[in-house]
Amino acid sequence: MVAVGLLLLALGAPALTSAALPDEYVLPGEEVFPEGIDHDPATGYFYVSSTTDGTIFRGHVNDPLTEVFLAPGEDGRATAVGVEADQAGRLFIAGGGSGMVWVYDTTTGALISAIEIPGAGFINDVAVTSDGHAYFTDSMVPIIYHVAPAGQGGFELAGGIELAGTVLVYEAGFNLNGIVATPDDRYLVAVQSNTGELFRITIASGEVAQIDLRGESVTAGDGLALNGRVLYVVRNSFEEVVTIVLSANRLQGFVSGTFTDESFAFPTTAVWTGSRLLVVNSQFNQRGGQPVLPFTVSSVVPTVGGR
Repeated sequence: MVAVGLLLLALGAPALTSAALPDEYVLPGEEVFPEGIDHDPATGYFYVSSTTDGTIFRGHVNDPLTEVFLAPGEDGRATAVGVEADQAGRLFIAGGGSGMVWVYDTTTGALISAIEIPGAGFINDVAVTSDGHAYFTDSMVPIIYHVAPAGQGGFELAGGIELAGTVLVYEAGFNLNGIVATPDDRYLVAVQSNTGELFRITIASGEVAQIDLRGESVTAGDGLALNGRVLYVVRNSFEEVVTIVLSANRLQGFVSGTFTDESFAFPTTAVWTGSRLLVVNSQFNQRGGQPVLPFTVSSVVPTVGGR
């Protein structure tokens, strides 16, 4: 443990501690309207996106204040939605209505790849497998885009998983939204916001199956966080998180409970840190109005669920 702490300090990251973590993290700026988040358990850093101007903030779980990691507008990044950092130190960013996705180095902030997705509608969220393959949802077009390593450290669009003709039927409004990969890299789990349904997508074959929730629904399901077989579904307009325990094959699930927090403000997504959920307070319902400043990320201990 001492060696790990010294290494983190040498790299410029605050040492991880067992002290009580902050209850919230502050995002600088008056018009942030954040959306995506991911956490790197090796360093304790987390990354949050701004839909307003594409800023990427970085914070550390021990520090209640965050800072700008990627400046707004760089590399054509006028907006940013879902984000995910992989184990190789790369940050993948979904570009919403811009039709773009970006990959950055989490150590230097250098751009690795900027990829335009032809015909994209709204690129919403991203899941990355352990071998560096990224899968992006499109809330308007029935495709999950596949971005793959292209050699020499870069990435390229490698087709996608076609959803048309499957049990996942797109309707009016926002469709596929949050997405996560299972720890064994076999499946993707995604939520369809407008119908409240969950789906299991087999990566190797592209097979799509609806997850049986025993009659329950998670309408307005936005971001997902996965801890083993426990799935946390953030329901934005409901300002709550639903805890679902999935079966081993991810084809069934039962709702073990629902919780909220007084700090939630139209939450969009969450990430599991090992002891807490970090929940993004987007305040999207205050666009054009008067958001409560500062914008924040809530740090909460789930009150229900488990392995």
